[in-house]
Amino acid sequence: MNRTTRAHLNIEAQTHAGMTGKNNEDRYAVASFVLGPRDPTPVIFAVLADGIGGHKAGEVAAELAVNHIMEAVAKSDGKHTRRAIEDAVADASNAIAAHSSTDENLKGMGSTCATAWVIGDKLHAAYVGDSRIYLIRGGRIQQMTVDHTWVQEAIEKNVLTPEAAREHPNVHVIRRYLGSPVPPEPDFRMKLFNDESDQHAENNQGMQLEPDDVVLLCSDGLTDLVWNDEILEIVRSKPNLKEAANALIELSNSRGGHDNITIVLISMPPDFKLEEKKKKTDWLPWILGGAAGLIFVLIAASLLTLGLIRRSSTVIATATAPPTQATWTSSPQPSPTSFLTFTSEPNSPLSVPPTLTPWPTNTVVTP
Repeated sequence: MNRTTRAHLNIEAQTHAGMTGKNNEDRYAVASFVLGPRDPTPVIFAVLADGIGGHKAGEVAAELAVNHIMEAVAKSDGKHTRRAIEDAVADASNAIAAHSSTDENLKGMGSTCATAWVIGDKLHAAYVGDSRIYLIRGGRIQQMTVDHTWVQEAIEKNVLTPEAAREHPNVHVIRRYLGSPVPPEPDFRMKLFNDESDQHAENNQGMQLEPDDVVLLCSDGLTDLVWNDEILEIVRSKPNLKEAANALIELSNSRGGHDNITIVLISMPPDFKLEEKKKKTDWLPWILGGAAGLIFVLIAASLLTLGLIRRSSTVIATATAPPTQATWTSSPQPSPTSFLTFTSEPNSPLSVPPTLTPWPTNTVVTP
């Protein structure tokens, strides 16, 4: 893919350390691309990481996660998204594990990650840990991700209710994270309904986004303190994404802000329409092919004409003169005739430059 400086969708990203005075161990990056020099299909890729580990280890892990994932995706062709994300997550996880082994203070560090890859108007998503991705469509909000946590497993086994899980002491015990001894498998389930099967949820990869849809990536500093219906109300009531992000962070901080809060909002413009790719016709192969074909036809016609002349001359000579005196001149063979970026104007600027912004204090339990 080729980098561009402007995005075709509306984007806002913000991060805040929270109200406890702790380091911000969240990181994010957003970048825009086109698929290639011959394919101007616009692309947005966003990645959010929430670091795990003390003594600044979390922020180091999160930064490694964002850098490695973004770099790997940028080098891809955008055609095999699942494979690209699997490779990127494995590479980032191995890099975190290797870095952790070099410093006693960094041992045990790790990171979550959530990625959104919008190619044209098709959404691909993947995640590891408890950083979430939401889809806001019309008057409905849907958590598309499934937390990789102890309490989520307890909910699925009917040991805990979702309400009780929010206050459980194991709420931040993560079961899958980057930097683990064995690289984690990214989760490709994108749930559009809570009761969807896992296979159906995976089949939602590449779903088409509609005008006014909003995709939200966030760390658990937001979702620990702000309910889904409140997120929906704020995003839909604010005049733009920047004010929505501000309001979400302010609400979380007003309720204690006990963790870092990072938000990435991607919205489809109300009048969004993906421009059809204009296929560039390369005329040179056609011209050369046509010329070669014409030359072949002319040569064949010349040979055929020469053969007919010779045959006709033989008949005439035999009829008008003794064989020993017959002479003629064939006609000479005639010479064959010789023949011989993103380009569309993007709809909106990239509100947030593709930067890495410094900033979970989660406890890790290996399954």
